[in-house]
Amino acid sequence: MAVCARLCGVGPARGCRRRGSAREQRRGAADSEPDTDTDPEEAGGGGVTEDDEAAERIEGGRPLPPSVEPGPAGRAPLSLLELPPELLVQIFGSLPGTDLPSLARVCTTFRRILRTDTIWRRRCREEYGVCENLRKLEITGVSCRDVYAKLLHRYRHILGLWQPDIGPYGGLLNVVVDGLFIIGWMYLPPHDPHVDDPMRFKPLFRIHLMERKCATVECMYGHKGPHNGHIQIVKKDEFSTKCNQTDHHRMSGGRQEEFRTWLREEWGRTLEDIFHEHMQELILMKFIYTSQYDNCLTYRRIYLPPSSPEDLIQPGLFKGTYGSHGLEIVMLSFHGKKAKGTKITGDPNIPAGQQTVEIDLAHPLQLPDIENLRDFSELSRIVLQVQEQVRREEQQQQGEEEEEHSQQPASQPASPLPGEGAEGAETAAGAEGTPQGKAPASQPFVLPMGVISRNEDYPRTCRICFYGTGLIAGHGFTSPERTPGVFVLFDDDRFGFIWLELKSFSLYSRIKVSFQNAQAPSREAFDEMLKNIQSLAT
Repeated sequence: MAVCARLCGVGPARGCRRRGSAREQRRGAADSEPDTDTDPEEAGGGGVTEDDEAAERIEGGRPLPPSVEPGPAGRAPLSLLELPPELLVQIFGSLPGTDLPSLARVCTTFRRILRTDTIWRRRCREEYGVCENLRKLEITGVSCRDVYAKLLHRYRHILGLWQPDIGPYGGLLNVVVDGLFIIGWMYLPPHDPHVDDPMRFKPLFRIHLMERKCATVECMYGHKGPHNGHIQIVKKDEFSTKCNQTDHHRMSGGRQEEFRTWLREEWGRTLEDIFHEHMQELILMKFIYTSQYDNCLTYRRIYLPPSSPEDLIQPGLFKGTYGSHGLEIVMLSFHGKKAKGTKITGDPNIPAGQQTVEIDLAHPLQLPDIENLRDFSELSRIVLQVQEQVRREEQQQQGEEEEEHSQQPASQPASPLPGEGAEGAETAAGAEGTPQGKAPASQPFVLPMGVISRNEDYPRTCRICFYGTGLIAGHGFTSPERTPGVFVLFDDDRFGFIWLELKSFSLYSRIKVSFQNAQAPSREAFDEMLKNIQSLAT
């Protein structure tokens, strides 16, 4: 602030450089009075004054009457105040919007220039991607500064990806700036079992600026149009929504009509089309459980997984088949010699937040030829053999750790164990001689006889397979256990997992959506996020 004041020639270190009549000096003293405001909403000042009219002349390309006398001819300006107002508008418009309130505190001249809507229009476009014709706002009496301060800046903390707290079911919410609205879109998997179809989405709430006073929050749940809602930012990386008119969610035909409508939207079919009794029970249970919230939900931030050149494929979000539970959303992330699939949406057996599959990238599997692969017992023999090998390696490593810990002085750091560090990473990178065991050529693939798949249209060639484990449990997440399985990489956007004990196959397809404001600030922040959503699920 002191530096800014000296640049303007109004600080205690330099004094005012203005020269001229006593009247001009008095006017300079007034213009140089520091301002104490810090809110972007107030960076441009209050009501309409002569200064507002002057700012409008800048907006229209007409220069302001000079408030200071120019320096001698040929001399470069010694103060920002000696620059033409049009140039100051360009300079201020290139600064982050969060810095402009501090700039407005320097003097009333700066504060006056910051009323220029050109500055705030540029900040809306560059910081939040608002590409609408903001000049149309003049009709409603709302300025670009109002849009920035009362809508975009105020609700900036809720932009990005979120997981709603809906018991075991979870969800995926994407909050984005959409024109002159902020909208919360709930992303839904395609209808079972069409895993390669694009995602579906529906709006849950929206925020917009109808007048200069404050932004309006509307609930979009139900079939009767927008109605009054409320958003509360609980704490960092957590916010909640509340509907103030839940009667808009009800339908004239009562709960039966609501259920049938929900079933068509959620599953793309009617109850009569579903012949499996257990599946009918699961669907009815989900409707009863999720509809009780009436869009009054708490959301917790989630990040997309960070990537590195050594990753087997690009990490990200995938949709996968889960038997009678339908399609669910899974996040694939890489952690050294392991890859993890974490549920973003879940079910009563394995809830959202749990690690559904874990892939051991240090143990690639060599599948038998296509004829022998059809024999489930042959595949089972290969997998159980690797499982025993992994168990022995874990026991050996645990014994070495205990022995080395007992022999190591307390002040001396432990040396890397086998499989750790650069040499261990190279060993774990795989028997195929490529990073993480990547195989350059594809090989034929077919599911063994007796393995159930919801989608028979799976790829018939694969790149490579790895040993892995899958999490299974009873209803209510009772008696959870990790069982052996096979991770099958088909291509950059699809993979599968064979659940050996269940004799079941899940096919996963990448969600091809470009999500904004969803990158983790660091690897540590992403790992902490994974740990938090898993602890909540447990």
